[in-house]
Amino acid sequence: MLQPSQLITHAGGIARGTRLQEFGFSRRMLSNSVKDGSILRVRPGVFAVPSTDAELIDAAAHGGAVTCARALRRHSIWTLNDDATVHVWLGGTGRVHHPRSCSCVGHFFAGRMSLGLAPLEVVLVHVYHCHGDEAFFAALESALRQRKITSSARTRVRARLPVNARWLVDLARSDADSGLESLLRLRLHLLGIRLDCQVVIPTVGTVDFVIGEHLILETDGKENHDDESHRHKDLVRDAAASLLGYETLRFDYALVVYDWPMVEAAIIAALARMAWRV
Repeated sequence: MLQPSQLITHAGGIARGTRLQEFGFSRRMLSNSVKDGSILRVRPGVFAVPSTDAELIDAAAHGGAVTCARALRRHSIWTLNDDATVHVWLGGTGRVHHPRSCSCVGHFFAGRMSLGLAPLEVVLVHVYHCHGDEAFFAALESALRQRKITSSARTRVRARLPVNARWLVDLARSDADSGLESLLRLRLHLLGIRLDCQVVIPTVGTVDFVIGEHLILETDGKENHDDESHRHKDLVRDAAASLLGYETLRFDYALVVYDWPMVEAAIIAALARMAWRV
């Protein structure tokens, strides 16, 4: 016989009592399950299984769902930001269940509000409004690469953005290997610099970007290239590219995120050198 805990687990670990009652679980049955410890009463009318993450339970207790950067991480999406506090989607009605002393950031965006963890396409829209163009663009490309949003979901996300931001969805691709690549391409696009992405060069392999005829740009994420074997492979690739007449500029996470003026200046200087040679 199906138990409330099984249904709640299938629903993602949190469910409303009204939903459980649709499957024949009476209030008394739910109360008995709370007493025997198989489920938890998060607040009146909302239940969870004990194994549900505490942060999701806390968001449900507030009357909403985790959203923004922390939600992106739970969806395994690259994020530029680390929210210091939990951001909770509380729907558009303004009804809040959390105490005044709570430090969470409440978002009152309209839509069919869920409990626990907000759906990815909803999170992407919230990220745009909360963290801006770059964070949204990098997260969108990460979602597209992992095929975690459909073409119809992409269209819905675009429609929910301000008109002057919809070009970000149009520019997004599904072949960015990392959020750093997304940031680099977006920033160079705004500078009017055209580049080709994921270019295959014989004897070198696939490189992140090529600008013009002979400038290669590579981005190394903070989680990659920390050991000597990766570093050696990078040097071999750069040497092979040099033999073919390419100049390689390689930027890590810290440079792209925290010292962009230096990255921009290095790219512009390299392009100037190449123009001078011609």
